[in-house]
Amino acid sequence: MLTAPDHQQYLEQLLQGVRRFKEKEFPSRKALYERLTKEGQRPHTLFITCADSRLDPELLTGSGPGDIFVSRNIGNIVPAYGGMLGGVTAVIEYAVAALQVKQIIVCGHTDCGAMKSLLKPEALDQLPTVKRWLLSAEAAVSVSEALTPKEDGQRFLSELVEQNVLLQMNHLRTHPSVAGRLARGNLSLYGWVFNITSGAVSMYNAEENRFFVVN
Repeated sequence: MLTAPDHQQYLEQLLQGVRRFKEKEFPSRKALYERLTKEGQRPHTLFITCADSRLDPELLTGSGPGDIFVSRNIGNIVPAYGGMLGGVTAVIEYAVAALQVKQIIVCGHTDCGAMKSLLKPEALDQLPTVKRWLLSAEAAVSVSEALTPKEDGQRFLSELVEQNVLLQMNHLRTHPSVAGRLARGNLSLYGWVFNITSGAVSMYNAEENRFFVVN
């Protein structure tokens, strides 16, 4: 396999990580992996978040192998059921119906490029697939405009990030597997926003209809 010389360093970084994991980290977790191989995975949470490389779900939540089932995509989008069947829909169905996760967390984050793109549609002209994907977040823009002056750039973006999380939670409720478990009362939905600058996580409180920083 041919690799551009100036890119070789990045491959080597990853390979060094693989070697370090195999030699130093895996031995201490060997029993865990053997158990997970024998018993299969039983994650307690489906964690839906953005593909942004600055957000690490396992690091953020202190989770280990087998703890959380992760789905990542641009903008932490959950297409409404039937609107865009694909990988995200399949992950939700499998996690909820087959793995029987106990909760689903939709986690957005500050400085989200996907949300910024919604405010400048022309930036997506050369990215038609991304543009179509983000149609599932457009309603969040309308809600944000009703709540916060668009001229207040940073505040509006923060509002949009939060409203997008709430919108995707609503989309989750349209999925048959989710709707059924919610009706039976054995599945919970949560909305989070991770602040990249401070490391804080804000969680949505439905009773007060706002996000609160987790202390």
